[in-house]
Amino acid sequence: MRDHEPGPGHPERRLSTKETAELLGVKPETVYAYVSRGQLRSRRTPGGRGSTFDAAEVEALARRNKRESSGIPGSGAELSVRTRVTFIDQDRYYFRGVDAVELASRYSYEEVAEWLWTGRLRPGVTFTAPEASVEAARRVAEALPEHTGPTDRLRVAAVAAAAADPLRFDLSEDAVLGTARILIPTLVAALPPKLPTHRDEGPLALRLWGRLSGRPAEKTQLHVLDTALGLLVDHDLAASTLAVRVAASARAHAYAAVSAGLGVLEGPLHGAAGGLAHRMLLEVLDVGSAAPVIAEELRAGRRIPGLGHRLYLGEDPRARALFALLEEIPAAGPALAAARDIVATTARHTPLHANVDLALAVLTASCGMESSASETIFAVARTAGWIAHALEEYGERPLRMRPSGHYVGPKPPQPLPK
Repeated sequence: MRDHEPGPGHPERRLSTKETAELLGVKPETVYAYVSRGQLRSRRTPGGRGSTFDAAEVEALARRNKRESSGIPGSGAELSVRTRVTFIDQDRYYFRGVDAVELASRYSYEEVAEWLWTGRLRPGVTFTAPEASVEAARRVAEALPEHTGPTDRLRVAAVAAAAADPLRFDLSEDAVLGTARILIPTLVAALPPKLPTHRDEGPLALRLWGRLSGRPAEKTQLHVLDTALGLLVDHDLAASTLAVRVAASARAHAYAAVSAGLGVLEGPLHGAAGGLAHRMLLEVLDVGSAAPVIAEELRAGRRIPGLGHRLYLGEDPRARALFALLEEIPAAGPALAAARDIVATTARHTPLHANVDLALAVLTASCGMESSASETIFAVARTAGWIAHALEEYGERPLRMRPSGHYVGPKPPQPLPK
């Protein structure tokens, strides 16, 4: 009897990877992308060769994909938004038509942000904030409990900075750009420095480094952090970016739109994923092998953080760029080896590639940063992208981001409850 055929006491039908791919209309390797984002569950075949999938689950996913591709109102079709900011094509992505990896590798985070906002480069630009904005943000951030996470601190700092800005309701392009150039350094300044001797000078990456690590920043390490900020500045309509566009569609000011993005970013499937990868990486370094760590993660039914991305079949280009830079830092050697061990070990179960969360984990773990550091890097970097999308949305019809619900409750009219 074939593995996927039902037998006595086994009513469940199982499909091979090839059969699953044919039913979904995708390549076999794409099936594992559905596994990585939790849309399918795989099971190893007896003897450990290949994977099988529940036929009913695959058929339901195929029907859902068909509805979503049909564009039928109420079918759950994915929202499509016209944008000039970011284009993702196979295993590469572009900012305003320019290769994002090349852009982030050659220019500073501030220069990349300016390109994203205006389509123009401003060589040597740095962002600074007025003392009033920084002081207001620091006061509220310092009043939070000691255990407060970085995203919470950034969110209240954004609210405080908004309260200190009487021009926040001006949604003209020049005013919003002025807000952006003030808000980003204000967010960084609101985070507590790791050393009392730290001074806020130089490029934003250097100022942020002092909030993430108590070690002096080496030139190569600082370059990796600056490049990471540039690579993460935007990534099309991620969940947090969509939240920003919804807020901007309702004509919320830029501070409020960024606050909406920060609220979504904190989820474990978005900005917080890097912290999970960081902790796993440290555990692999402590144990000396990825095998027992991966085994425990799978036994607990958890996804392996830092692997797979729904938009890339191959390796995340952001991860590829950061790994190449990290190769030049001797201190990152052990963490890089642990990351490769994680990828190789997991590939025996599911052929997934490293994503940017794993690359950030190598950076943060090798530079003496806490597990929450990647979330901070992600939030600060993505603020520039959120501003770019807010600017686009301010130029669209107000309240257009208002989808209709597909009601599936009891058919009305129903009697009043007693």
